[in-house]
Amino acid sequence: MTRFFLSLLIFLTTAAFAAVFQWRDSSGQLHYSDKPNPRARQLQLAPSPNYYRVDYVYDGDTVRLKDGHTVRLLSINTPEIDHNRKPGEPGGEAARKRLENLLYGHRVRLEYDVERRDKYGRTLAHLFTDSGSHLNRVLVEEGLAALSIHPPNLKYLDSLLAAQHQAEEALRGIWGMEYYRPKPIEVLRTKRLYGWQRLVGRPLILKQGRKFVRLMFAADLVVTIPKSNLEWFPDLHGYLGRSVEVRGWPSRRGRVYSILVRHPSALILLD
Repeated sequence: MTRFFLSLLIFLTTAAFAAVFQWRDSSGQLHYSDKPNPRARQLQLAPSPNYYRVDYVYDGDTVRLKDGHTVRLLSINTPEIDHNRKPGEPGGEAARKRLENLLYGHRVRLEYDVERRDKYGRTLAHLFTDSGSHLNRVLVEEGLAALSIHPPNLKYLDSLLAAQHQAEEALRGIWGMEYYRPKPIEVLRTKRLYGWQRLVGRPLILKQGRKFVRLMFAADLVVTIPKSNLEWFPDLHGYLGRSVEVRGWPSRRGRVYSILVRHPSALILLD
């Protein structure tokens, strides 16, 4: 065994358990040891990432690890699949099967953002395979997932925005499906819509509340933005009177229909 490979073996063996020191002898040969040396410098070693096996894929954006933890993929949303007697949404089963295929034969590492858990107790993370594939981004790039950005979790935002733009331009996956084509926001008054939607209209009034700002498309058609998220938005007056596509989940309270928007990636100016 050459001196180089012997030194490398010592380095790899000791790195996981102790400090590692490096020095060069009078002949120029590098040496590694876990023992300090007057001529040595201590190396700063990055910890090895932890990899996990996925035990079960619930849907396109939620998995269970073999250790029992449920992981929700950060910053994306895939259509729902059939569950609890509720019908699935178009593209949901395709997203689940694609994630299963991407995971086949691979372990994953988790990369966290600011928030580690959601309100359901699930772990929030970006998933990377042991081959380096960023699964959140792959699903977006292939049009199987749409962005669902929840500040302050903004890691990989530029990469994800670029991936979604490519998918939209190419009409991949959900972007080419009739079910997800933009609809006039007024359709909320006459048709019950389920799940993630794309709705188009012109907000006319901006209303300030204690915790929320509201873009009023009409008295009964509202986009609600948490004030705590306003730092990530441009001046909301810039949306008034302009054609805007809203992406999100409509809800109804009384006679008012509203869509909660947390990031400007869900408010697309069309003119």
